[in-house]
Amino acid sequence: MSRRHLIEACEASLKRLETDWIDLYQLHRAQADVPIDETLRALDDLIRAGKVRYIGTSMFPAWKIVEALWASKEFGLNRFVCEQMAFNLLDRTAEREVLPAARSFGIALIPWAPLCGGLLTGKYKRTDVSASGRWHGGKDNFDRKVTPEAFDVIEGLEALAAEKRCTASQLALAWVCAQPGITAPIIGPRTKEQLVDNLGAPAVEVTDEDRSRVDAFAPPLQATLRYYDAAMAIDFRPNLARW
Repeated sequence: MSRRHLIEACEASLKRLETDWIDLYQLHRAQADVPIDETLRALDDLIRAGKVRYIGTSMFPAWKIVEALWASKEFGLNRFVCEQMAFNLLDRTAEREVLPAARSFGIALIPWAPLCGGLLTGKYKRTDVSASGRWHGGKDNFDRKVTPEAFDVIEGLEALAAEKRCTASQLALAWVCAQPGITAPIIGPRTKEQLVDNLGAPAVEVTDEDRSRVDAFAPPLQATLRYYDAAMAIDFRPNLARW
């Protein structure tokens, strides 16, 4: 997130994409050893040069989001407009601080992993985790293991989806979409069939009763399967450098 690397990376992206500007340029994880004002000044220069239109963050702790907003206001720099965080029925950790902070300061939320890497599609069963995909064999590529409690959530999701006559993945996506402050979840279909299924999610209505039932098997603020704070390279350290 240093000035040198941000500008070099942006120029390289523009060249690869063969475009004159990037609509949304996001920082992939916070970095404690680079002062946030150095990062923001570099991004502000890219915006003023017309090479970037909007800037955002990904997996920033809530206090670092607010710190960045303060720095932008203090120094008259363009501010972050969105945060991309892990958020799904198996890990609702972001509800503790990130979601309230974003709603308080007008930050859009575009969560990644709304299906927890395919775990919430229902293709993995408590007695059979042999299906192909990220969670094949009961653990993902970061060696996170599926817990019995995670299957409690998955089975509750499947039961409610059957009642609503939709797929588990559609209901999981619809639930994320229906949460206060969420702009849009990021989907990652691998096949056309998965894409068609995902695109059916907006047609699924999530009622207040549905919310209550979901809260019963996937408790608010909790992580049934640690995904948010176990994400690779997330930086919870205090700042190591000052302005």
